Amino acid sequence: MAFIARKKSAIGLDIGSSSVKLLELEPTKNGSFRLLHFGVESLPPEAIVDGAVMNSNAVVDAIRELVRRMRVRTREVVASVSGHSVIIKRINLPVMTREELEESIQWEAEQYIPFDVKDVHIDVQILDRVGDEAGQMEVLLVAARKELVHEYVSLIHEAGLVPAVIDVDAFAVQNAFELNYDLPSESVALVNIGANTTNICVLHNGISAFTRDITLGGRQVTDEIQRVLNVSFEEAEAMKVGRDDRDASAVVPEEVERVIRTASESIASEVNRSLEFYHTTATGEGFSHIFLSGGGALTPGLAAALLRQAGNRVEIVDPFRRIEIDERTFNPRFLQDTAPQATVAVGLALRRPGDQ
Repeated sequence: MAFIARKKSAIGLDIGSSSVKLLELEPTKNGSFRLLHFGVESLPPEAIVDGAVMNSNAVVDAIRELVRRMRVRTREVVASVSGHSVIIKRINLPVMTREELEESIQWEAEQYIPFDVKDVHIDVQILDRVGDEAGQMEVLLVAARKELVHEYVSLIHEAGLVPAVIDVDAFAVQNAFELNYDLPSESVALVNIGANTTNICVLHNGISAFTRDITLGGRQVTDEIQRVLNVSFEEAEAMKVGRDDRDASAVVPEEVERVIRTASESIASEVNRSLEFYHTTATGEGFSHIFLSGGGALTPGLAAALLRQAGNRVEIVDPFRRIEIDERTFNPRFLQDTAPQATVAVGLALRRPGDQ
């Protein structure tokens, strides 16, 4: 979904609620990609809340620090948005040309989106023809509030970079998955768990069949630890990943494990509810596999909770699986620890300005 486009390669910039991820890929002669740059810079709590930027200075400083630290020369950026300000729907329309669709989509979209069409950027993609007479075609409609898009564009400009493409988190995850995994013939669910937002994308026969963003994520676990144990945000975050900064040899207390387990079950329940909705309202097919990504995917017990509730095989995505890595440049342990967080950034870095 390209709202703004130019004609150069670009870096992937994932502006998340808890951190900013910057990643650049270089095409290789064998048709693969090589990792040129990848870095993560944490954001202070509440810098971004429900997709809205509350502390633009902190976000801009994080972007600038990544560019400086990694000595990135590329200035064109592919970023993405998600949340309640983004609407993605599959709709059926009479068969028409791409030119006719672009002319008519503004008034066609009015009946499918809850916003005034004057307040949104709209993009469409023709998926397939539907019906025996092929008189209908299936179209993917994407709308994002201009206010949200312009906010991210402003952040990129303030950081001294050039916005080339604004995409959607769920589609970036799909791009990263398709690069690194063979597309199965059956349906699979891609679940990207960020700090505050979880993106769900179901692929059926390799095509996006269902997308939904739900407002919960890994920070829900941190907040619950902080509330129950009356500790600071930083201490709660450390406990969530099995580390207690107050004592390097400390074992995660049983009470912390209980809180994490309860919060993980809650997240898994919400994800499973969305997957069940798709199952009952769309194709009626089940899933062969659930692929988890995002920093929240590593929350202890979350994958197991989702396995229990959904009954599908659950696997954590490796977005570097088919990307060439120079271990003299990148610490393998760092990439292993941060791989799930890099999924959106990888998908964005695969885009090129001007893509349709």
